[in-house]
Amino acid sequence: MSYRIQSGDTLSGLAKRYGTSVDSLMKANPDIQNKDLIYAGKTLNIPGSRDSFEPGTQGVRGGGSGGSSGAGNVTAPPGGAGPGTRGPGGSPFDIAMSHMGKNAGSLKYETSGVGADMEDWVPNNVNCANFVSACLEQAGQIKDSQHSASVMTLQANLDRDPNFKRVDLKDAKPGDVVSMKVGSGQHVVMFAGWKDGKAQFIGSNNINSDGSQRISLTSMNYPIMSVHQYQG
Repeated sequence: MSYRIQSGDTLSGLAKRYGTSVDSLMKANPDIQNKDLIYAGKTLNIPGSRDSFEPGTQGVRGGGSGGSSGAGNVTAPPGGAGPGTRGPGGSPFDIAMSHMGKNAGSLKYETSGVGADMEDWVPNNVNCANFVSACLEQAGQIKDSQHSASVMTLQANLDRDPNFKRVDLKDAKPGDVVSMKVGSGQHVVMFAGWKDGKAQFIGSNNINSDGSQRISLTSMNYPIMSVHQYQG
């Protein structure tokens, strides 16, 4: 995710707020030369609270499961999630899983499937809504006109769509769209099930060493703004 630095912010304070470290923040923001000197108004790349920095060519960090698939240990909650939602084109969760480990910066230039539906102009550190929108499009759950690279706009589009309704996280199914509040910004992913009592999410997350995003599966602790479930 990205965060706009506010007056009074410090790297140590932001690291504590987002559950990361000053060193990790500096790795994600190579333009920062002095850890004690940051400027209000500048954009800071912030990794997820449990994400690690890994080269894009290696396996993803998948909420503890590791490997290239990341989903082997993720299960639906007993009596809860059940099978994922499906649209005329299939399951958005399955579609997202088929791109596990890909860098968003490469995926969005693919000429078919999800990549073809992603907007090329979106910066490589803020592709979360771009990726989720494309997965929903490929599943036939939304139209191209509903695609958005903005979390808040996508959320509003789903609120207006009679085929979607808001549900509680406890009632979520794999593929449901989960919008989160992250500092002064937002992040959007898809629900992926439960592991060890913790909700798991798949999406385009800031886990590369340069702060750019890669498709990965992990748990997150950010406040949830909404969970949208496709009703068909």
